[in-house]
Amino acid sequence: MEGRGRHIAVEGLPAVGKSEVLASLARFYPRAVRVFPELVKSVVEADGIDLFRERDRLTRALFAAAPLRASEIARTVREGFLCLEESHLGVHLAYAHALGDRGFVEAFPDLEPRIPPPDLYVRLAVPVEESIARQAARATPEYAVDAARLTRFLSELDAWHAARRTPLVALDADRALSETVAELEGALGLAYAPSAPTAAATFDLLLLLGRPASGKSEFLDFLRRTPPRERAERFHVGTLAAADDFPILWRLFENDDVWERLGRPRLHSRRADGNYAVADDGVWAFLLDRLAAEVATRPASPGATLVLEFSRGGPSAYRDALHQLPPGVIQRAAALYLSVSFAESWRRNLARYDEKRRSGILTHSVPREEMERTYGSDDWDRLTEGRPHGTLDVRGLPVPFATLPNEPESTDPRVLGPRYASALAPLFRLWQERA
Repeated sequence: MEGRGRHIAVEGLPAVGKSEVLASLARFYPRAVRVFPELVKSVVEADGIDLFRERDRLTRALFAAAPLRASEIARTVREGFLCLEESHLGVHLAYAHALGDRGFVEAFPDLEPRIPPPDLYVRLAVPVEESIARQAARATPEYAVDAARLTRFLSELDAWHAARRTPLVALDADRALSETVAELEGALGLAYAPSAPTAAATFDLLLLLGRPASGKSEFLDFLRRTPPRERAERFHVGTLAAADDFPILWRLFENDDVWERLGRPRLHSRRADGNYAVADDGVWAFLLDRLAAEVATRPASPGATLVLEFSRGGPSAYRDALHQLPPGVIQRAAALYLSVSFAESWRRNLARYDEKRRSGILTHSVPREEMERTYGSDDWDRLTEGRPHGTLDVRGLPVPFATLPNEPESTDPRVLGPRYASALAPLFRLWQERA
């Protein structure tokens, strides 16, 4: 940033909104902008000076404070910041004329060289009447200036700028604060850029696997609640989108209900323990096909992560599922398996049903028969050879994987954060290194 800074002075009538505008810019551009408060007001408040009655004392204090302010501004500019200073001593000179302060008027030629002139002056302009109204609303009578003196002040300030041929830009401040801030941003060349994670910092496509109730939904909820920068830097997940095959399966169940009401046989499911069990194992391939189609509608985007969530069970469950995915999905993917025992999966499955006992999809609890038949075992440990992380060969393409032990259950971010990071960090390294 060395050598690229500028010094801008922002002036205007009392209560025009200088402090509010500059505070907004400082807050939203912390890496580019530094704001210096009005020197006169800072000196008055620090030394307990009466602004109108102790003019000579104020002049002496300004002479003492000016060198330090000049040094601070020069250093800030050298560091490459846009240095925004509220008001300037030319404004104080114009007030001195309006208030009849001959002492400061006569002393000003000696003071002026002690503070180098700004690169640009910006005036926030409002009618005198508006300044009077805003002063009343501000309720600080110790700083109030009447209309006659304000009119004289503006005349003197215009003359001061004309004599020095200063670069001056006037902006209309008699409007909504947001509009004034937006125009000043444009005048200063500021453009807000969200701190979006880059494509190199985050997964493109994450396969989120595991038994029902293994914690997949809780994992996604944790990530959504994590601030974007932390989510990218600590967990390597960017702007998050997720697709889950369970809502697709649930719609098949509901369609079967319709067929049943019409006197026709159910096509894909049967009723079991107040819910549904899958009757046609062909639905698993159908569901994965629908997820792959979802990926096709969401091409890779810098700083974005798409999560595909699904559960499978059986002696070749995840091998079959991974090999069914098209090459375009496999090339983008890393796989995270949330590992819980069957007993823990069943316990959480029941607890989830009890907590969300209401109509609709949230009431779904996998029946015990279905849990044992479909999810009693799977092939993940055999597929990964029991390794905590590594790379699988899927149709000749490398798919990095990590297994995350997700017991005991916790809702504490202080537990979940380190737990998730311990699996995602090595997984991301493998994903970056894949051939």
